[in-house]
Amino acid sequence: MASTVVGFSRSSENWVDRRRIITFCAILLAIELGGFLFLVAGTHGWIVPLAEPASTDFVSFYAAGSLADAGTPELAYDQPAHQVAEERATEPGIQYRFFYYPPVFLLICAGLARLPYLGAFLVFEAASLALYLIVVRRILQETRWDALIPLLAFPSVFWTLGLGQNSFLTAALFGAGLLCIDRRPILAGVLFGALCYKPHFGVLVPVALIAGRHWRALAAAAVSTAALCALSLILFGWGTWHDFLAEALRSHATYESGKVSFGGFVTPLGAVLLLGGAAPAAYAVQAAATLIAGLLVAHVWRSGRPLTIRAATLAAATLVAIPVALVYDLMLAAVAAAWLIRDEGGLSAWENTIFGVLIILALDPRDVAEAWHLPVAPLVAVAVLALAAIRAFHRNTSSVAEAFRLNGG
Repeated sequence: MASTVVGFSRSSENWVDRRRIITFCAILLAIELGGFLFLVAGTHGWIVPLAEPASTDFVSFYAAGSLADAGTPELAYDQPAHQVAEERATEPGIQYRFFYYPPVFLLICAGLARLPYLGAFLVFEAASLALYLIVVRRILQETRWDALIPLLAFPSVFWTLGLGQNSFLTAALFGAGLLCIDRRPILAGVLFGALCYKPHFGVLVPVALIAGRHWRALAAAAVSTAALCALSLILFGWGTWHDFLAEALRSHATYESGKVSFGGFVTPLGAVLLLGGAAPAAYAVQAAATLIAGLLVAHVWRSGRPLTIRAATLAAATLVAIPVALVYDLMLAAVAAAWLIRDEGGLSAWENTIFGVLIILALDPRDVAEAWHLPVAPLVAVAVLALAAIRAFHRNTSSVAEAFRLNGG
């Protein structure tokens, strides 16, 4: 997303040209790679001995898949049994990684767990990253390979790889659905429906599809979701779904307790908790943010803005609207920024400057937030949404002014 957040300007007057962007991102990528390799070495005890063994979030996926392969998928939602499976996949004493995903995600996890642990990790991250890069290059309408440099330099790429998360897959499905929405609505709906493996990321999709009168896409999304849920129900049984729902209803306690660092949250909920607010206040702020984001998406999609504006607004608004999204989920901001770059004229000089600042802030938002009690990641998410909203309303104002001029006003 660094290209997506710094931007390939299409204006000859913009001082941030392609060559400068590629150079900046190449330097940033080299720095990030060096830091990433250093952290990998540190977390594996190659620099100094570790007090306890390290792991990644991927062990949660792998353990759940191994339990499903063993014929006990419901145990993915039994924390003691799941922890035993995590330690069996890696080594005893690792920090426990929660599993709050619906049984739909077990369809992927079960396949991965048939591979050795490290192989499964590499296959999943490499395949989902490749899918993400293909989608974002299509959004940007880029054919040159040097565009991959800024895409890879976006900090959340390394957060996703380092933590073994699934944000590449989420961003790829979301971005591909937006790419298809106008010309291939049924395929778009199928792709949006596949987000049911991480269902809160689809919370504003129905709002957009209804407001934009994309009825075929809406129907396809419903059928796709129902089919995936039915398949998981057939393979894993109702008991697995029952245990998932029970565990999901209790999951708020984990996120409110600080077991997941408040500094790692991207959302208004996390921002309030980081600043010392009580859970009821945090949920109230989050509800207000969700409502505002939903109204903005409904307005933009109903008013017939170009796809670039509609897509950027939906992707950016989603990060603000959902209560639980962490630093690696900022990959969705890459999708929003890519659509803004593709919009007529690309990014202006001031937009390029803002996105450059946001990249720097996204390098280590969690530690900065914890040290300074500053909700950095939520600020990044809100800033991307603000840029999309400004572009949307500026486009509307310009269209009204042009119509007024043509009518002799």
